Amino acid sequence: MSLWTAILVAALVAFGTKLAGHLVPAHLLEQPRVRRITGALPIALLAALVATQAFTGPGGTFVLDARAVAVAVAVVALLLRAPFLVVVVLGAATAAVLRALGWA
Repeated sequence: MSLWTAILVAALVAFGTKLAGHLVPAHLLEQPRVRRITGALPIALLAALVATQAFTGPGGTFVLDARAVAVAVAVVALLLRAPFLVVVVLGAATAAVLRALGWA
């Protein structure tokens, strides 16, 4: 399969998925269980993205470096109910300081 064939197949699958979503009857989407699940999906996807970016290195290997420590500092700041901007600045500053000290 060529690259363009794979791209076209992926585009058709994405379009088909979106179309299928529009064809689902509204009464099925209004059920409490479905609402809870669809409300939690963005949280799960974001958590997976953060974990992938913080704990994987080249080739998908597991690494513990400044990124992982920065995420831990951000989690602690969130648990202490710090404002979101403070959480982001603390995480970024932690990663920057650790990288400046040579712990990449």
